Amino acid sequence: MTDTTPSGATGAPASVPHPKAIKSYVLRAGRTTAGQARAFEEFGPRFLLPYRPEPLDLTAAFGRTAPTVLEIGFGMGDATAHIASLMPETNFLCCEVHEAGVGALLKRIGEQGLTNIRILRHDAVEVIDHMLTPGTLAGVHLFFPDPWHKTRHHKRRLVQPPLIARLASRLQTGGYLHCATDWEPYAQQMLEVISAEPTLRNTAADFAPRPAYRPLTKFENRGIRLGHGVWDLVFRRI
Repeated sequence: MTDTTPSGATGAPASVPHPKAIKSYVLRAGRTTAGQARAFEEFGPRFLLPYRPEPLDLTAAFGRTAPTVLEIGFGMGDATAHIASLMPETNFLCCEVHEAGVGALLKRIGEQGLTNIRILRHDAVEVIDHMLTPGTLAGVHLFFPDPWHKTRHHKRRLVQPPLIARLASRLQTGGYLHCATDWEPYAQQMLEVISAEPTLRNTAADFAPRPAYRPLTKFENRGIRLGHGVWDLVFRRI
């Protein structure tokens, strides 16, 4: 799961080894509301996909052939639902392990009548490794991943060279990787790591302007009021 709560950090070099058992989330306590539980019952059968360690047939999963964007960790689904509503011609395959977040996004799907989202309640790293074949994605969204601000925890950061290489391999030529963080040292590490991937090219000199489709989150607005920054990186597969 990604974490939108700002926290301090110092930069880590791109050469930090990627732990073999790295996860895309951290388990945290949370409660599912009655509305989220009803959303599981009503919309889960249609919009939740089971994890299976075999290639996913995207056309069958979405009931159509369309460009597919992978989202890694969507929190409570606010940005996901917003982007999906702006881009009805695109499929969104969304990974999140936290029940409350999955329930919240299912609730938004029902309220907004969205049909272009499918959810895997599973670790995104395993989904990438076992369910997504090379050259199948039009894009990847990784917004506000946990910055693991303590130096001894930097090895747990999700953005590390092996994962970026795997994500790049799943992108179609011209497909994009869009990362965002509110923690400048992590932004610098992201820039270093992703820039080192030879199959990806930066769309900006360093950090990119916020694409119009990505909404300002409540955490971003709070950070802006406090004078904090947010950094977007957009790279394309060459």
